[in-house]
Amino acid sequence: MNETTFYQKLHALPNGAYDVCYRKKRYLLRKESLLQGKLIKLYAKELGGNDIVSGNYYPSIKNGTLKPCEMPEEKVIAFVEAARVL
Repeated sequence: MNETTFYQKLHALPNGAYDVCYRKKRYLLRKESLLQGKLIKLYAKELGGNDIVSGNYYPSIKNGTLKPCEMPEEKVIAFVEAARVL
């Protein structure tokens, strides 16, 4: 998974909290890289709505392992690939 568009886009997102646009909706996204880059945490909340996107990515496990938090893996991948920083 480390050779995918998902990984490239996730890696390119800056650490911290900031607004992004996804499917014409605004989200507050928080990204943290922990354990010297061995864990990337992602959490996004739709502003003015109820949608949440959340997952942990482990780049060093099995060439990249995504663990979404109570949602399909495809939802996290689609969000990371399409969200753009405002």
